[in-house]
Amino acid sequence: MPHACSVPPRQVVVVAFPGVQSLDVTGPVEVFHGAGRAAGGAYEVAVATLDGAPVPATSGVVLGGGVALDDVGAIDTLIVAGGEGSRPGVVDPGLVEWLRRRAPDARRVASVCTGAFLLASAGLLDGRRVTTHWSACDALARRHPEVDVDPEPIFTRHGNVWTSAGVTAGMDLALAMVEEDLGRDVALTVARWLVLFLRRPGGQSQFSASLRAQVAERDAIRDLQQWVVDHPGAALSVEAMAERVAMSPRHFARRFRLEVGTTPARYVERVRVEAARRRLEQTADPIDVVAPACGFGTAETMRRAFVRALGVAPAEYRRRFQAPTPVP
Repeated sequence: MPHACSVPPRQVVVVAFPGVQSLDVTGPVEVFHGAGRAAGGAYEVAVATLDGAPVPATSGVVLGGGVALDDVGAIDTLIVAGGEGSRPGVVDPGLVEWLRRRAPDARRVASVCTGAFLLASAGLLDGRRVTTHWSACDALARRHPEVDVDPEPIFTRHGNVWTSAGVTAGMDLALAMVEEDLGRDVALTVARWLVLFLRRPGGQSQFSASLRAQVAERDAIRDLQQWVVDHPGAALSVEAMAERVAMSPRHFARRFRLEVGTTPARYVERVRVEAARRRLEQTADPIDVVAPACGFGTAETMRRAFVRALGVAPAEYRRRFQAPTPVP
């Protein structure tokens, strides 16, 4: 049952262009549309193009809501999609100029995937920590050295500017915005409707341990990989894992490295660091509580693992990346 909304709807504008990635547009649109249904008209969503005409996506799907950029009125949330048409030398300079002129009018501005190139070209990312699709991070950093490009997160927030990684990460970003605006219950309702995680496993990282590692060919080792992700605090010695898959420790270690591309110990450490990252980002639990819960014997052991994997200690990581406490 939708909740009544006593305030005017927030205006969400998603910018599309020829060569856009269709999911960069439709993903956030579906999230905000669903939140509008769940919260009694909390959002109005428009897909705007340079001249108001529909535009072809790279997949061949034609997109467009019939709104020209120059006809866009008040903007609460401005989202710029990505795709091949957002690359330098391809995009219409009129779009970049429009972003430069209108972005300051929005309460918040966001990009999905390579839409970050458009925001950067408009000077909107200078001095900010941002992300984009992992395959485009190096190019964005080279072209815009004034921008702090982080290839790791699923999405970032620096002030009122949000950026996300590729494709489906735009839905993670949109859900986070909905949660900020309307609370966890509404965001969770939308996530359930769309069969999404409110916060996907792996935390806010494009490179979760399960994505970094190869997927094993053998069912037993593949299942063990997922079991480790689900149980980072368990006893995960080579001997214990070998017993779970009914192999000798020596044979298990050899097969695991061959099929997964890393040693069992290295895989376990990555998983545990990832689990600890999520706890540090999403809770206020003390570090000496987080460490044993995520499989590290002591806070010092966790500190050394963080420095090896991330180059920062847990306390510094939390300072940089902990989600802000929601305003009542």
